[in-house]
Amino acid sequence: MTQATTAPGDARTALRIHNARLIDGTGSSPVDDAVVTIDAQGTITYAGAAAIAPPAADDASTVRAVDAGGRTVLPGFFDCHVHLAYAQGSPPGRRAELDPVLVTLDTVTRLRQTLDAGITSARDLGGLSAGFRTAVETGRVVGPRLHTAVRIISHTGGHADVRLRDGTDLSAGMSEIADSTDAARLAVRRVLRDGADLVKVCATGGMGSPYDDPDDEGLLEEEIRAVVDEARRHGGRPVAAHAQGNAGILNALRGGVTSIEHGYGLDERALDLAGERGVFVVPTLSTVYAGINKDTMPDYHYQKKVRWSGTTKENIARAIEYGARIALGTDAAVGPHGVNLMELSYLVDLGMDPMAAIVAGTRTSAELLGVADRLGTLAPGRTADLIICDGDPLRDIGVLGDPARIVCVVQDGVVRKDLLLPAAPIGRQP
Repeated sequence: MTQATTAPGDARTALRIHNARLIDGTGSSPVDDAVVTIDAQGTITYAGAAAIAPPAADDASTVRAVDAGGRTVLPGFFDCHVHLAYAQGSPPGRRAELDPVLVTLDTVTRLRQTLDAGITSARDLGGLSAGFRTAVETGRVVGPRLHTAVRIISHTGGHADVRLRDGTDLSAGMSEIADSTDAARLAVRRVLRDGADLVKVCATGGMGSPYDDPDDEGLLEEEIRAVVDEARRHGGRPVAAHAQGNAGILNALRGGVTSIEHGYGLDERALDLAGERGVFVVPTLSTVYAGINKDTMPDYHYQKKVRWSGTTKENIARAIEYGARIALGTDAAVGPHGVNLMELSYLVDLGMDPMAAIVAGTRTSAELLGVADRLGTLAPGRTADLIICDGDPLRDIGVLGDPARIVCVVQDGVVRKDLLLPAAPIGRQP
């Protein structure tokens, strides 16, 4: 994931954010009267207490002053599991019926909605071509920095096989079928050839797939191991595993994946193994809290969701208590786009401390994507991705889930969203 450039018409200038409450993404205590300074190259030069901040420039024309009005400044957030090429609730096979121009335009709209919700970096785990990543990098469109898996590797009849029984492929390029270790290696080579930043495999069945169930195993352990090895041979690319039932989760962990996506059936053995191997867990709780709608879902999908919702909450609560290495992901498209940070509320509902949830969505997620040296925390030398939130998320984590409360988004030093009043009073309380 390379650094985004400014879009046409964007004016990058040095910024000085003052009168702010700073939560820097490291888990450290907030700084109540803070200043953040950003140079004209989009790099943070200071983030800390106003009392020891460097003085403001005498020439106001060279630095834009931003009065946060007592609001909270945080790092730009990550969503490590999205499907931006799909509308909410739209079955993957449906996209093949749509005009590709409309799909592209709708995807660009979802990119913007996601950025405006406070997500400055996102990892798309199936369906998004590498061209969208390049479009963001080169300033053709505005959206989160992107990592994309391009397609999903699945076995025949598995979670990502959306062919009809007569063989008609409705995946619109989402699926990569592999039914042996050699085929799995070839599948990795194909998705990497098409520009994938990472590889995604199906280690289990799923909720939305008609031919299987979450407890069904997906790729065999030896096939997953072959995928991981092939990804290692090509620059050490990470491997994300769609893994819901525990048997498949264990296969994925033993196979050497980087992250367990969903993890609904995690038991203590799996949590221990994930901890030993430093594997990340991306719970995607939005699929349970906001992704169940009987009126819009096929009955098989609805029944599986209802059956698994209680188990999911119980097991993810245990993972939180265990101290699993949790990163933030929503599976947006299964649930709504543009309210990604509601996921933080769901983590807190299951027992996570609000500050820990913020760290999961910033620093830990940056670690998962391999960019923690420049993103995920607010400190000198880091890239200036940050948001300003109207409210105190440590008292009410739900304020982050309301896009209207995300009043400013800065990405790579460029102000992408600005709902701040020109002269917010000092010490204003939301």
